[in-house]
Amino acid sequence: MESRIAEHQEKIRLELEKEFPDTGLINHWEKEIIAFEQGIKQALKRLGKN
Repeated sequence: MESRIAEHQEKIRLELEKEFPDTGLINHWEKEIIAFEQGIKQALKRLGKN
């Protein structure tokens, strides 16, 4: 999961370097990062590793 977060952060970084970044794409990737992070937290909670 952390590698997926890193992939999305890289996509955002590359998009921001463009002359006209696609803010819709950036928002989408940011939402996915939040979802990944929430999934990690829930999995850790189920495993008893807060």
